[in-house]
Amino acid sequence: MRSSALGRILARTAAVLTTAATVAVAAPLTGPAQAHEAVTGSLSFSGEPGEFVSDGQSHQYTAGAVEMFDVSGPTTESAVGVTVVTAEGKRWSLHLEAPEGQKLTDGATFTGASRWPYAQPEDPKLAFGETDRWCSTSTGSFTISHVAYGPYGYIRELDATFEQYCNGSTVPLRGEVHARTAEPPAELAIGLNLDTTGEIDTKTGQVTVGGTVTCNKPAQITLAGIVSQTQKRETPVGRYEEQTVACTPGAPVPWTVSLASMEPGTAFQPGVATVRGFGKAADRDYPVTVDAGDNTAEVTLLKS
Repeated sequence: MRSSALGRILARTAAVLTTAATVAVAAPLTGPAQAHEAVTGSLSFSGEPGEFVSDGQSHQYTAGAVEMFDVSGPTTESAVGVTVVTAEGKRWSLHLEAPEGQKLTDGATFTGASRWPYAQPEDPKLAFGETDRWCSTSTGSFTISHVAYGPYGYIRELDATFEQYCNGSTVPLRGEVHARTAEPPAELAIGLNLDTTGEIDTKTGQVTVGGTVTCNKPAQITLAGIVSQTQKRETPVGRYEEQTVACTPGAPVPWTVSLASMEPGTAFQPGVATVRGFGKAADRDYPVTVDAGDNTAEVTLLKS
């Protein structure tokens, strides 16, 4: 019955631990990365009389002289977005995207570009406008003169030109964007250590186990794990999950959890138990979750 009891509890907790292990593995998302501010850069464009988006005028906005000049890109390195908010509150947005399965690379020119929802997966995508000046439909082309990436689609450098025809017009808008962002933030790395001693309240059978976590930059680390103990007649097993530790770099951050056996009629006792733990955390700078590995330790439970 001892192995049967352990098997039932392990099956009960397997989903939690499997999720922790699966989600915790560095798994980039396909969506846009967090936007980062350009240290230097400019967005300029102009249109001939009658061009809707530019209103037939020339415009130029420079990083540092506007409220916002952000650049973002997905982990696939297939697209780039630029958002400029002027001192007057106008929000200009530019989206350039390669056909499905392709990346933006130096010197690449894409023709026949259009905007959602009219662009098909095999089409390049181009959309440019301002809050009150967006095309219902558009066509155009763009050239990526230069693009340099950091981790997970972080755009370090961008030079591109584009041409857009709005709402079936034959009058083009022509523009160019140049941007340089700061050195990419470090990728998150975390560690999890399990203490080799714990405490037990012999009156309640509740145990307290713990350890430390480490990180190279601030992170909220979520812990999950199993505590089991092989006894002569029984096998008490408990689990913990969604225990969050605020980690700051520089020194190990301690953590503890308290739990009792989940198996009816069983209780932990002083002596040796096995702790298996996982840790995971979202990287605040990149669309990725990282893990601290699968950690197991033999823990001596001492009377509290």
